[in-house]
Amino acid sequence: MAKREEEPGKALLRCATGVLLGGAVAFAVSLALLLLASCAISAGAMGEELSGRVTVAACVLGAFCGGIAAVRRCGRRALVVGLATGAVFFLLLLTIGALAFGSVPQDGRGVLVLCAALCGGAAAGLLGRREKKRRK
Repeated sequence: MAKREEEPGKALLRCATGVLLGGAVAFAVSLALLLLASCAISAGAMGEELSGRVTVAACVLGAFCGGIAAVRRCGRRALVVGLATGAVFFLLLLTIGALAFGSVPQDGRGVLVLCAALCGGAAAGLLGRREKKRRK
């Protein structure tokens, strides 16, 4: 018996919820990594001058984990889904930062975080897609 095709509306809804869920996963992972980094800085195990690099690395790893979650949920167009997850993650960071601090970054760090989020999502899109099974 052949597998039934999913309706386009349901597939789009499933991918959209996957992208939003991936953005939330990316935010949670990056927040946990930044919490660990702040504990390491407080304990003296890591220097405070590394905080900018740690922030970018946490954004890349968070977007990668969120992108993997979104790609596994959607299944198709993995690169687009990964990039969309990175964009949602960046917009989530931007919104929470603007609400908490009353302004957006002005010194160019916003562009760096955007690039980190998009690169992490794109890497998840490239590495996280499932290979098609070949028929013999």
